[in-house]
Amino acid sequence: MPEDPPALSVAEIGSFFVGGHIHRLEGLAKRERISTPGGPVHFIDPNGELMAGQMYVQYVRLAKPGAEAPLLMWHGGGMTGVNWESTPDGRPGWQMFFLRSGFDTYISDAVERGRASWAPYPQVYAAAPYFRTAKEVWEEAFRFGPPGSWHPNAALRRSHPGLRFPVEHFGAFLCQCVPRWDCNDVLTQQAYDSLVQRMETGAIVLTHSQGGNFGLTAAANHPDRVRAVVSLEPSGAPDPSLHDAAKLGRVPHLFVWGDFLDQHTFWIHSRPAVERWRDSLRSAGCDVTWIELPSLGIHGNSHALMADDNSDAVAGIVLDWLRQRGFVSPAVP
Repeated sequence: MPEDPPALSVAEIGSFFVGGHIHRLEGLAKRERISTPGGPVHFIDPNGELMAGQMYVQYVRLAKPGAEAPLLMWHGGGMTGVNWESTPDGRPGWQMFFLRSGFDTYISDAVERGRASWAPYPQVYAAAPYFRTAKEVWEEAFRFGPPGSWHPNAALRRSHPGLRFPVEHFGAFLCQCVPRWDCNDVLTQQAYDSLVQRMETGAIVLTHSQGGNFGLTAAANHPDRVRAVVSLEPSGAPDPSLHDAAKLGRVPHLFVWGDFLDQHTFWIHSRPAVERWRDSLRSAGCDVTWIELPSLGIHGNSHALMADDNSDAVAGIVLDWLRQRGFVSPAVP
């Protein structure tokens, strides 16, 4: 049996919030409330001040990090930072992988997600949230199966041939999905930018899906603080007519893509914007690496690259890219 990996030497685990603004609610009716089962009925006045637009960040700092700059890990749409912590089938996630590789890690729950909480709508948020269905997860967003392959009965579902995602743990993955809004991009970008500005030594930004646009934009907004950008299947990117890629000449970018992309409408329509930004970066002289895993002979990866059964191998590709650019000591395993 393989030996257990050595224990990590951790200096500090903690958390903080960035962003957030006070909002005042007015004109709402009082509501009856029972605070605990069997407790008394009392009235709550919902009018007054509350906080909204904040983002939650949890960090783990190593006693002796091998990387000068920490790794900021940003999740995708309708998800939270739990994506990075453990895989749905119970393996250590990318947070542990990169801690063992020498990086301090900062995992975010972005505005409106998870421990960042959310705010009333339409009083603060302009619209109601979206809830991602199992069919959308399976057939479109995460590409576990082709269009028409979802079924509530697990025995009747069809996955892509050679899929690397462990579909027997699909229920655990579905538990990670949370409500999302489509009206909070400005608040979210502000919070991510605040986090980047807080990193005195600079930071490496690692993003997934919807987080990709926020990470690429944060780099464009703060090229003095973002040391590198790693984008796992970004669903969007900055508009070259609005952001100057020439500012990013010293910020290397890595893009990583899985399999089955040409079979799903959402991804067929999403990739052109990312390709335009890639081309703009290259024209500006930026160090850009664009990896399509099937071109390396690695087939079957879904959109959930950090949860597929070869997730450590994909993380290893990212780590090698970071090592080649001097972001972590080669002595770290």
